[in-house]
Amino acid sequence: MGHSAEVGAEVVIVGGGVIGASIAFHLAEAGVRDVLVLERDEPASGSSGKPIGGIRAQFSDPLNIRLGQRSLEAWRAFISRPGADIGIDSVGYLFLLGSEAEVATFQQAVDVQNELGVPSRIITPREAHELCPYVDPGSLEAAAYSPDDGFALPKAAVNGYLRAARRLGARLRTHCTVTGIDTDGGRVRAVRTTEGTIRTSAVVCAAGPWSAAVGAMAGVKLPVTPLRRQIALTGRLSPAPPRIPFTLDFASTLYFHNDRADGLVLGLSDQRQEPGFGREFSREWLEPFREAARRRAPALAELEATSGWAGLYEMTPDRNALIGRAGEVDGFLYATGFSGHGFLQAPAVGEIVRDLYLERTPFIDVGPLSAARFEGRAAAVRPEAHII
Repeated sequence: MGHSAEVGAEVVIVGGGVIGASIAFHLAEAGVRDVLVLERDEPASGSSGKPIGGIRAQFSDPLNIRLGQRSLEAWRAFISRPGADIGIDSVGYLFLLGSEAEVATFQQAVDVQNELGVPSRIITPREAHELCPYVDPGSLEAAAYSPDDGFALPKAAVNGYLRAARRLGARLRTHCTVTGIDTDGGRVRAVRTTEGTIRTSAVVCAAGPWSAAVGAMAGVKLPVTPLRRQIALTGRLSPAPPRIPFTLDFASTLYFHNDRADGLVLGLSDQRQEPGFGREFSREWLEPFREAARRRAPALAELEATSGWAGLYEMTPDRNALIGRAGEVDGFLYATGFSGHGFLQAPAVGEIVRDLYLERTPFIDVGPLSAARFEGRAAAVRPEAHII
């Protein structure tokens, strides 16, 4: 596109991952005339490119439960609105609990989840083994299970949202990098890019791990740090694995689930991983994975990984999202820092950012997720126990 072809937009969204795509769809659907999504690569080229993404409402913080629950409803209805098949599979989520302290933490959360309508429950080690035959029941104190959770295909969701947004008049520019944000008198005035300058009075930062730099361009502090997370794929197994829940060992962060092609996806949060933007797949984390598997699911300890994927979590200091309007710069909104929960919360977040932009009251108060919570001595960090 020529540099002068496009000089203005009502709203510019920075980032063509699932959060930016959801926001674009919700704004366009609400009749916002001129929504422009800027993506410096291709849509879903960051963490939204992950082969499979978990979707769940099993959290401990009521705010995260409600974001997850609202999103689950939207994911299940995605085939009709906005209209795409995202391969949703409600296999449930199974958290493996190895101590009485973990069981107490999860029992408390299950009580809150049940109050909010999530059908989760604490189950016995034997029931956990029946749901997931890989699990050694002798190593467990109990497990937490929610049958409505599951997984879907992030790339299909991004493309589904963007296709619908474009049908409704939104525009997408790929291979277009944001290089600056002009403000004047405390207001957003323009976004500078490698393809020229776009006049606008509203910018939404949905740039995932790159959000701190985008915020800084406008003088807004977004405390987001990139952290590499990796998954391994076993390839097709023979015999094929049983259909199992998305299974997670709370203590070690080991997790595994079906890959939709007769194989398994294996994952673990490697505590030794240093923050940074590196996204190459490497195998050193498979050692701690195997160690944890020997304790909880011994058959997995010997499985070979035929390939893998590396992406970036966008971490905040309390591992909860940043959603809101910048107090210091009028017209700057942000939805980032999801710390691994972005895909599962994306539908609800698109709806909330739409409402913040249109100055409507969102279905839930996201004031507590404001980036300002990290400022000052009495920082109001959010608690969340169900972190993997």
